[in-house]
Amino acid sequence: MRKDQTKVKAVLQAGTPGQQLTVMGWVRSKRGNKAVAFIALNDGSTIANLQVVVDVTLFSEELLRQITTGACIRVDGNVVESPGQQQRVELQAARIELLGTADPQAYPLQKKGHSLEFLREIAYLRPRTNTFGAILRLRHAMSYAIHEFFHSKGFYYLHTPLITSSDAEGAGAMFRVTTLPPQNPPTTEDGRVNWAEDFFGKMTSLTVSGQLEGELGALALGEIYTFGPTFRAENSNTPRHLAEFWMIEPEMAFYDIHDNMDLAEEMLKYLTRYALEHCEDDLKFLNDNWDKELLERLHFVLEHEFVRLGYTEAIGILEQANRKWEFPVKWGVDLQSEHERYLVEEHFHKPVILTDYPAEIKAFYMKQNEDGKTVRAMDVLFPKIGEIIGGSERESDYTKLKSKIDALGIPEKDVWWYLDTRRFGTAPHSGFGLGFERLMLFITGMGNIRDVIPFPRTPGHCEF
Repeated sequence: MRKDQTKVKAVLQAGTPGQQLTVMGWVRSKRGNKAVAFIALNDGSTIANLQVVVDVTLFSEELLRQITTGACIRVDGNVVESPGQQQRVELQAARIELLGTADPQAYPLQKKGHSLEFLREIAYLRPRTNTFGAILRLRHAMSYAIHEFFHSKGFYYLHTPLITSSDAEGAGAMFRVTTLPPQNPPTTEDGRVNWAEDFFGKMTSLTVSGQLEGELGALALGEIYTFGPTFRAENSNTPRHLAEFWMIEPEMAFYDIHDNMDLAEEMLKYLTRYALEHCEDDLKFLNDNWDKELLERLHFVLEHEFVRLGYTEAIGILEQANRKWEFPVKWGVDLQSEHERYLVEEHFHKPVILTDYPAEIKAFYMKQNEDGKTVRAMDVLFPKIGEIIGGSERESDYTKLKSKIDALGIPEKDVWWYLDTRRFGTAPHSGFGLGFERLMLFITGMGNIRDVIPFPRTPGHCEF
């Protein structure tokens, strides 16, 4: 912000009649008559617009003609009390400078409402709308709150690599990173691509998770967290999938599964409370315009202790429910969103943390229970969202971890360093992953994950 500029938010909150101020921003609308014009000005600092009152006799017709929706202007003026009920103060313009014009015939954002699908096509402009201004301010607030939460608890922020030669999740759907020519890459004698001639001397990809490297940090620093972009080349066009997304992944030495659950619940309540306390106007706008139950759900999370429930018991509840499931329920299946939401919204009426999943449906690094069938996994389930956090106590026993890796056919050459941490001072430790966009779906009440990230990357779409 320039030294001579006052943000619209500051004017609306603390502007005093008689002040002479300078504001800059984009015109949301202009109306008026031959004597006076009213400009709704917004600079992105708040959901509300500042009303600028213009005595048209003081300005040229040419200037006023160019002040259209989407134009960018600077206004020097005097703060006065507003006779209207929508705002406390307004600005009487003494000087207006046109910083940027917007052709009214071509400017895509008009006062009428636009569909979310249309706005995705012009993602370079959608932050100027009320909806996406609110979402992006909330996204900033949640990012800041995440760092604040972990810093206050003595965690260290660890930067894990984006380029990796291992697949932490065993998903296989990874974006390849290579400098080899796409046409006629070097090959081996048997005709396969010769990755030894690539930049890193091996096949590498964009990471799907920073967890494995995060564990290395935790086994030295005690408690760490990662917060960065991750990538998955899954050919999915559902409202819940992105090819590029952000993950928060804390890893904690000496935490068991119960400590892990405590931390997850504490963090989610902290973030929810932070949003309610610091983003009231944006949340109220989203509640009034997109999801009438948003504020109720946010308070729902704050006001209830999370139920802790074993997977086996959950299956029993679902099997006894008088419900025809789209995805049939039996022991050993991975729960779907319909099952998770039933437990939260209809059975317990509380957030739920599910534990002790069948080993076959969970990742190789999760600690095995004594029954030999289940692992110390945990999923946090929320209303409307379903799973919002997935985590576990990690397997700290070298022999058990090695056996699991061998059974799954994971090449030891790719994870030898991970196994070595179980040879050199192993320790009980736990961690979890929170998909940032999944969190933002919950905080904003939006229905499509493409609408809570500035520039969504999905199959066939990599614009802007």
